[in-house]
Amino acid sequence: MAGFNKVVSSYEDAMAGLKDGMTVIAGGFGLCGIPEGLIAQIKTLGVSNLTVVSNNCGVDGFGLGLLLEDKQIAKMVSSYVGENALFEKQLLDGELEVELTPQGTLAEKMRAGGAGIPAFYTATGYGTPVGEGKEVKSFNGRPYILEEAITGDFAIVKAWKADTFGNCVYRHTAQNFNPMAATAGKITVVEAEEIVEPGTLNPSEIHTPGIYVNRVIQGTFEKRIERRVVSEESV
Repeated sequence: MAGFNKVVSSYEDAMAGLKDGMTVIAGGFGLCGIPEGLIAQIKTLGVSNLTVVSNNCGVDGFGLGLLLEDKQIAKMVSSYVGENALFEKQLLDGELEVELTPQGTLAEKMRAGGAGIPAFYTATGYGTPVGEGKEVKSFNGRPYILEEAITGDFAIVKAWKADTFGNCVYRHTAQNFNPMAATAGKITVVEAEEIVEPGTLNPSEIHTPGIYVNRVIQGTFEKRIERRVVSEESV
């Protein structure tokens, strides 16, 4: 079974083949469930003119925000961009193209891409700038717009546990966009908190089957909290 072992020992091997101009789909939501080491490796590689598809672009100095520092991202496809001052500056200066996409639509674009479905109809965005220039069709008297699926050259995701075959389990809210992203990459790389032997994971608990995964690497994670909110106990 050694031929099924997808574990790589270095971040260089994990992201081997990434080149200028490619599309990278990244799992995560804010700073929750992001593949921190794989993002850092993209920065180290210095590749540029990337299209990055992710819910948002991290924060200044961390997560996908690291890739803005050297202007490695040419286009961002995301649903939320509100926590990153450098993102805002590059957008307003015309240095960064942004395709704002409703969050559910973005998730479905990834899922459809991974399922081999080229496009789908959704009511979300009809009658707004999101729907401008898109095909409209009526179903049961309600208008829907046609949205194209998304696939990427690379998909980078973060798992709680992965086995050496690439089967993945995500933990709680860190699941977020990771399962959809994992299906939509030509090369999918998983950064896991823990790598276990095959047969260790309960089959009914696996979120991403290893058939979608090309490489697995053991990661270490800082797990920053994007915005800490606490309540004061009443006296």
